[in-house]
Amino acid sequence: MGRGDLSDAEWERLRPFLPVSNRSCGRWRDHRQVIDGILHRVRTGVQGRDLPERFGPWKTVYERHRLWSADGTWERLLQQVQAAADATGEIDWDISVDSTIVRAHQHAAGARTAPPPAPASKGDEVRTPGRNRVAEPRRPPGGGGAGGEGLGRSRGGFTTKLHLSADGRCRPLSLIVTAGQRADCTQFKPVLEKIRVARPGPGRPRKKPDSLAADKAYSNGPCREYLRRRGIRHTIPEKTDSQAARLRKGSRGGRPPGFDEDRYKKRNTIERAINRLKQHRAVATRYDKRGYVYLGTATAAALTIWLRT
Repeated sequence: MGRGDLSDAEWERLRPFLPVSNRSCGRWRDHRQVIDGILHRVRTGVQGRDLPERFGPWKTVYERHRLWSADGTWERLLQQVQAAADATGEIDWDISVDSTIVRAHQHAAGARTAPPPAPASKGDEVRTPGRNRVAEPRRPPGGGGAGGEGLGRSRGGFTTKLHLSADGRCRPLSLIVTAGQRADCTQFKPVLEKIRVARPGPGRPRKKPDSLAADKAYSNGPCREYLRRRGIRHTIPEKTDSQAARLRKGSRGGRPPGFDEDRYKKRNTIERAINRLKQHRAVATRYDKRGYVYLGTATAAALTIWLRT
């Protein structure tokens, strides 16, 4: 086993949920070997053509990663590992939300303007009960230029932005990719609604945290109203200009929003989760042209964090 490869215990946690070929389009190369190649590329940021020979043909590694990013396999694997952790009470549901800017390499530019094709639904794999009940295959987003691929211009230059939520143990719960100039608050609701931790046996997946902490970027009326409507306790500091406007109105300005200083100190968990993700060089710098492929790269990195924490 090479550095960064799956251990036997980690492989056994993933193996039951991996797609199974029906052999009508040929035999698939061993999943474990290919996953190790994908994780090596995610960890080191090496170009596909420069992968060590022990991972097999580089194009097989690339195509498997692209396919699993498109059809939701990486997302499904992450949700299954999260479900196993939640079943044993290992998830701290005092979560935090934030985003991070990622510099896009020049290789990330130049994707075709046409949207990517939908993943094949027949002939490539057999869908087995329990392996696909959380995330289903879908047409990957993208197309229409850099904006459609989550690439844009911000103070950092050519960038993309990774929005995420993390539990109290610094592990990502949900991930969304947008252009670098997109405001954090615009993705607040999508990030929270993407949290889906399946329960053992029948029942809906868990989506609601016990509490939430976020910084001033999320301090606005729509975000607070959304949290109140869902009954989620939250700690978000009030912006200085919002506080001044409220005080100018006097009694008509209403009461100040509640703020738990001790709870807000736990918001460092999201910063540490971002640091863990950016230990993977293909996450810290975006090399993928397609937005859905980069999201798959970040999800694979999050999966390794869950497996090894």
